[in-house]
Amino acid sequence: MKKLLQLHFAFNGPFGDEMASTLKDLAESINQEPGFIWKIWTESEKDKEGGGIYLFESEETALAYLAMHAARLKSFGVNEVISKIFDVNENLTSINHGAFK
Repeated sequence: MKKLLQLHFAFNGPFGDEMASTLKDLAESINQEPGFIWKIWTESEKDKEGGGIYLFESEETALAYLAMHAARLKSFGVNEVISKIFDVNENLTSINHGAFK
């Protein structure tokens, strides 16, 4: 069953176009992660937060990515990553144009 991974953490920037430019290589590398389907990048300059919503093929691949990414963020000085994993109801999601590719 596909799993949705939601995470956020304290982030001092960059934001917007500068974030897109600075983190382009990281974004491209995420595409190579086992079980990865897609990511929506989230940011709040006002609240100084960053994060994302990810879709993975399984709980196993979502948890493996979370462990790797939390360690990577820690190496960048991020001490706390707040995360949740959800089941995805594919039938209802499809009605509302959710993509699984």
